[in-house]
Amino acid sequence: MAENSLKRIDWMLVFFILPIIAFGLVTMKGFTPLEDTGLFFSKQLVWILVGFTIFFVFAFIDFRFLKRTDVLVTIFLFNSFVLILLFILGYVANGAKSWFDFGFFSFQPVDVMKLVLVLILAKYFSRRHVEIRDIKHIFISGFYALIPFILVLLQPDFGSAMIIFFIWLGMVLVSGISKIHLLLIFTSSLVIFTFLWFLVFAPYQKARISNFINPLADVHGSGYNAFQATIAVGGGEITGKGLGFGTQSRLKFLPQPQSDFIFAAYAEEWGLIGSILILLLYGLVIWRILYSATLGAYNFEILFGMGIAIFFMSHILINIGMNLGLMPVTGIPLPFMSYGGSHLLVEFAGLGILMSVRRYARSAHRDDMQNEFLGA
Repeated sequence: MAENSLKRIDWMLVFFILPIIAFGLVTMKGFTPLEDTGLFFSKQLVWILVGFTIFFVFAFIDFRFLKRTDVLVTIFLFNSFVLILLFILGYVANGAKSWFDFGFFSFQPVDVMKLVLVLILAKYFSRRHVEIRDIKHIFISGFYALIPFILVLLQPDFGSAMIIFFIWLGMVLVSGISKIHLLLIFTSSLVIFTFLWFLVFAPYQKARISNFINPLADVHGSGYNAFQATIAVGGGEITGKGLGFGTQSRLKFLPQPQSDFIFAAYAEEWGLIGSILILLLYGLVIWRILYSATLGAYNFEILFGMGIAIFFMSHILINIGMNLGLMPVTGIPLPFMSYGGSHLLVEFAGLGILMSVRRYARSAHRDDMQNEFLGA
């Protein structure tokens, strides 16, 4: 039984993730000051081991109970309540009250909410697939995303709010929306953004978006982070400066090189060739996730796999984009590379659930498929 279950795990996916993790670890090891040698490296190694444990444990759990509406709604409401608790019990880090501090471990609950949102949207659209062209389902699904979006935006955590929006938008698109509805979504998004710009965004958030248009406008102020990141990336040239010789990170010109700007630190040391390699590896990871999604017997499994792919692609594009000066600086981690426990554990948890539904999808009975559309 155990041997058969192990065969259900996508070992190619694991194989493509391992070098990404390794690149992140050696980059952290290279720029860590001598007096704190291995600080980020050793802590990250622990989270990686815990993450892989979660991945394999989740892969062996039958997660078909997550297809029940009452279970998913309960999980969604609980995580929404946890986000509300942040305003009372959370602590401020990098200008956002988005963390719980347990002393030995800090946790960002929005990471879990991103995964929960993928699950509940997969369930919602799987039951309405035959009538997805009814525009009301776009707004109902949008309501699920709107709750965490507002709670996260008020922290304020603009980056995570962007991820929540992209997860919803991506899953709406793959669910079979019409072109007319697509135009409506983009028009609505423009209206919402205009509203947020004038009534919600804080001055520093407006400054970050302005730097997206012209990152050199204030290199000594709000544009400093993006400017230093582009210097690091450009400084790597074709082959890089070599492991441990990245001046921007070692001399502390590059802020948060272990988390937000680890791609810039990596690119400075590994150059264009190394950057292309890491992008190729991420592309292969997305390919394996989408491949697992196609193995799903029912719409829920397929949509969940696509949602996980959207989850990762959003993080990758936003993080690398801000390292290249093409996106606002938002504090979004780079999957499997950025330092931190909460995002890493959620990434492995999402992949573990994907392995689980991949494992059980083909063994499900045809009657279950009918129940899925009947709302059982």
